[in-house]
Amino acid sequence: MSNVSGAVKSIQDIMRKDVGVDGDAQRISQMVWMIFLKIYDDREEELELTEDGFTSPIPDRFRWRNWAQDREGITGDALVKFVEELFVTLKTQLPTIGDVGKRAQVIRDVFEDTYNYMKSGTLMRQVVNKINGIDFNSTHDRHTFGAIYEQILKDLQSAGNAGEFYTPRALTKFIIDRLAPQLGEVVFDPACGTGGFLACTIDYKRQFVKSPDDEVLLQSTIRGVEKKALPHMLCVTNMILHGIDTPSSIIHGNTLEKPYRDYGERDRVPVIATNPPFGGMEQDGIEGNFPSNLRTRETADLFMALIIKLLKHGGRAAVVLPDGFFFGEGVKNTLKQSLIEECNLHTIVRLPNGVFNPYTGIKTNILFFTKGTPTKQTWFYEHPYPPGVTSYNKTRPMQFEEFQPEREWWGDEANGFKHRRETEQAWKISAEDVAARGYNLDLKNPHIADRESHDPDELLARYAAQQAGIQSLRDQLKAILSDALAGDA
Repeated sequence: MSNVSGAVKSIQDIMRKDVGVDGDAQRISQMVWMIFLKIYDDREEELELTEDGFTSPIPDRFRWRNWAQDREGITGDALVKFVEELFVTLKTQLPTIGDVGKRAQVIRDVFEDTYNYMKSGTLMRQVVNKINGIDFNSTHDRHTFGAIYEQILKDLQSAGNAGEFYTPRALTKFIIDRLAPQLGEVVFDPACGTGGFLACTIDYKRQFVKSPDDEVLLQSTIRGVEKKALPHMLCVTNMILHGIDTPSSIIHGNTLEKPYRDYGERDRVPVIATNPPFGGMEQDGIEGNFPSNLRTRETADLFMALIIKLLKHGGRAAVVLPDGFFFGEGVKNTLKQSLIEECNLHTIVRLPNGVFNPYTGIKTNILFFTKGTPTKQTWFYEHPYPPGVTSYNKTRPMQFEEFQPEREWWGDEANGFKHRRETEQAWKISAEDVAARGYNLDLKNPHIADRESHDPDELLARYAAQQAGIQSLRDQLKAILSDALAGDA
């Protein structure tokens, strides 16, 4: 089935007839667990041919091929009852020991917060047959799945679940290309979503794989954490499609829940690539896991604090952040000072409007930095629209080829980027000047006449960022007062 978005729409139309499924979010969750089992079973068929003595963690009668593949198979009330048994088995009755136990743990984690909402076995059979019509084993399987989860995220956005921003493949590819992770380097995404950065990392590292041992090494270096059940399931599925047979290092949890002080040397990694959630607030109590000077409920700021801590000495990171981080104060200022004094914040790529359309109109940036040596100067590169393009959209998304000028300009960090030159797109500022500006990094391109933006999305985003900065200051003062009162007691 070549028209993936059409297939997804068709599946959701069937589900709308089912009285047990309430709203887009449940329809999407229902569809995704079925797609996961289909892809998992397809991968197991390959492993049975390549691995001697391969054993599936799923009992035979519950494997997709034995209950779902036959178009005329089990249906109606019998299918509903069967799926009830399937969920009990996948959540509580899989093996726990050895390699098969590791594979089983991945399935348990995926189904931990997953439910069957459909009450009509007849409609469920129709959905299963539609899913069987999508060929994930074709040469375009990864792109097929990519199109599916992009469509899913768009649907989630329309369902009102903010924060699930699909990072365009062109952007993730450029970031991994610039970080250039080596085969043995762990790459970590602490808010991995559907796994875009990790999938690009696997694709990039495959150029270094020359033996089965190299493949094992590659698979051991991919790590991610995602707190929401649906993106976590999509990420695990994405990893399986990219050849990570047992993606047990994709954790279903919240990176921010572990106290900041409890992260030690063994938790540190050489490479971090991430697009943390921004514009949202963490649940009550999460900020208490952080030192008083870093306490805030702004999710992106908490992730930024943790990213700096989790990098090894000499470790490299690339983080996507909104404009508000640059001119925000309070905790944001503390973080920017850390980036300048503890890291080499060598490059900031300023992205144009519309990169994350249709999810948000907020302007974003990519911060590239290396931990362990202080910043001497920070280069800015303003990424322009291609000729003839005024905004990105579904029919004209961002392309990786657009980043070729940045790639040619980039140079080598080992020699301090000494070959970089100022251009119409590129300029720099010294660390001393950043400090003198009160760590405000909201620099406009000096080669372009100053323009006052009247774009409503940009003005609203700037207002929201300013309000978040004010709230951050309040939170910081509250934390200081709380610590002072606790000390007096």
